[in-house]
Amino acid sequence: MGAQWKHAGRQANAAKRGAMISKLAKEIQIAAKQGGADPGGNSRLRTALEAARRQSVPRDVIERAVKKGAGLLEGASYELVTYEGFAPHKVPVIVECMTDNKNRTASDIRILFRKGQLGSSGSVGYLFDRMGVIEAAHSDRSIDIEGAAIEAGAQNVEKMEDSVDENGKPQIGARFFTETTDLDAVNKALIEAGWATSAAEMRYIPKSLITLGDAESKDVIAFLEDIDDNDDVHRVYPALA
Repeated sequence: MGAQWKHAGRQANAAKRGAMISKLAKEIQIAAKQGGADPGGNSRLRTALEAARRQSVPRDVIERAVKKGAGLLEGASYELVTYEGFAPHKVPVIVECMTDNKNRTASDIRILFRKGQLGSSGSVGYLFDRMGVIEAAHSDRSIDIEGAAIEAGAQNVEKMEDSVDENGKPQIGARFFTETTDLDAVNKALIEAGWATSAAEMRYIPKSLITLGDAESKDVIAFLEDIDDNDDVHRVYPALA
């Protein structure tokens, strides 16, 4: 029984890693499709490549995703599709999907929203701001993150949990918010100032958050986890405190 349990565990871990690699590859393909195959001028692609390398995604998978996105290879072509609606207890949520089959994805999303309410385009979008978000770490833990945000041209910044770099040295973490047109410029400025960026992308930021009781929060979290487990789902943005 123990051996069977271990085998099942290995299979589950392999499936999770396969899903993670698939989502990273899709992000690379979308980034290359939208901003070109040169990471030097495409911050979203550059960050996606860095994320893939940190997760040890095979080089051939990365290269194929870039070429597909840039139109240099035939094969499945992914596009970004957005859905809006409400989770249980009327919590607004936006779901971003990367799909090569919009009909399949739409059907899956309708089923997943049965415990909530799927809305039309714009039904909850006005409750969110579309902003650039950069997550970064710096080896100088005494650095003034608000000063760093001002110097880089960010609109706002918030402290993240401290972390350690690949050599085990502690780092300070921060999340920088930018205007949609300033994402790449702010990202470059932060890198030049010694920040190591782990994410640089457009996100939906809720204008206000809904606070629920423990039981209601569990309902919403279970709903969001079911959505996030779908292979086509890329990002889930709930207005949940």
